[in-house]
Amino acid sequence: MALGFIDHPDGAHHAGLLLGANYSEFHHSNQFPSAGFSNQISLILEPVSRGLGFTVLPAYAIEAFQQPEKVKTHRLATPASETLFLSFRRNQPLPNRVSTVIDAMREGLDLSAGDSPGMV
Repeated sequence: MALGFIDHPDGAHHAGLLLGANYSEFHHSNQFPSAGFSNQISLILEPVSRGLGFTVLPAYAIEAFQQPEKVKTHRLATPASETLFLSFRRNQPLPNRVSTVIDAMREGLDLSAGDSPGMV
């Protein structure tokens, strides 16, 4: 709390998912003193890496940060996740390029072609 919250466009949402699931006293990210805001995903962790605040981000954003060794992460008892949805128009063939992207996403998410295409 002393550091303050580095907010971002999804900051309140991510904080609500993760902190709300782990701390009964958490209600909203506006409970934290503000230490800054960034709307660039590549820049959100920069002030965190300099000790200027904390934030809540998906694991992939932390892994993609250029200097992950400068950021301390905390895994909480109750993890948070979100469902990914794949939608497309019924009765319309998908272009090959779209099918290629869908196959790559399934592979990256360890899904087989038999899994539901609507939810991941």
